[in-house]
Amino acid sequence: MLFRAPKKGDEPGMGPKRYHDLKTHLVRRFGGPVAKIALDAGLSCPNRDGALSTRGCLFCDEDGSGSGSARRGWSITDQVQAALARVSAADPKKYIAYFQSFTNTYAPLAHLKTLWDQALSDPRIIGLSVGTRPDVVPDAVLDLLAEYALTRTVWLELGLQSASDRTLAKIHRGHTAAAFADAIRRAKIRGLEIVAHIILGLPGETGDDMIGTSRFLADLGVAGVKIHGLYVARGTALADLYGQGGYVPLTRDAFCRHVAEVLERLPASTVIHRLTGDPKPGQLVAPDWAAEKSKTLQAIRTYLEERQTWQGRLLGAPSPNPDRS
Repeated sequence: MLFRAPKKGDEPGMGPKRYHDLKTHLVRRFGGPVAKIALDAGLSCPNRDGALSTRGCLFCDEDGSGSGSARRGWSITDQVQAALARVSAADPKKYIAYFQSFTNTYAPLAHLKTLWDQALSDPRIIGLSVGTRPDVVPDAVLDLLAEYALTRTVWLELGLQSASDRTLAKIHRGHTAAAFADAIRRAKIRGLEIVAHIILGLPGETGDDMIGTSRFLADLGVAGVKIHGLYVARGTALADLYGQGGYVPLTRDAFCRHVAEVLERLPASTVIHRLTGDPKPGQLVAPDWAAEKSKTLQAIRTYLEERQTWQGRLLGAPSPNPDRS
């Protein structure tokens, strides 16, 4: 069974979730709840430091979606211990160290090993999740991650955003869909689990473009997917474009529709790590609904229920609730 059965806390009348959610997956896999600890390694990005470009991706802020902890002098060990101190008195008791901000394979191999060893030094850390770009994963880095994967859970989180090269150029991404596919191929040879990041509502993207991205990921057989809705953050090139009237964000209804269209075309075995993004406090410019995560998640579930659809439906996956579908 890929979708969980109804349980206490489900929304009235909603029944089981219609997608393969991460929380349920982790409970089944590890026998209890698991949380991620977001870490900031202080690394840069070739799309910012001049190796590729200095302007960065259209949507990226100065912290690269990170906390800025490294800039404030916090080591990885400091960040891990501070996070564990905040949550150690409550469940979950197991954690995955998540290297989140910027490009976390963009450093000499010895430095990466030091960072990752520090993150795994506490026995409560059972795994490693490394966020990076598909064009910055040389074979030596993949070999090192594969060594960790012999004894720990390892996720390689690769930002794709869109499978359209036209869109990737428009958002100043600096790589192609082919580069992503090549990284997936080399990582899978080594047995690594890949989590792909995609963004819905990118400038100029149509529904067909977003559907094309989901089909691209399904064909590649990624283990997990993170879905983000594009929001406008302060201090980004996207904020400038929005201020000039050059970008109109999706409505929440449109976002829910596109999420459903993506889920329908992903295999039911693909773990959905995220369905929407989280703007940092004071960061959001637009749309206002992007700050309402719980309402957006509820809206997605309602949309799936009302339209009697679910993850993998168009690939032949059975309904999670056959009595009502």
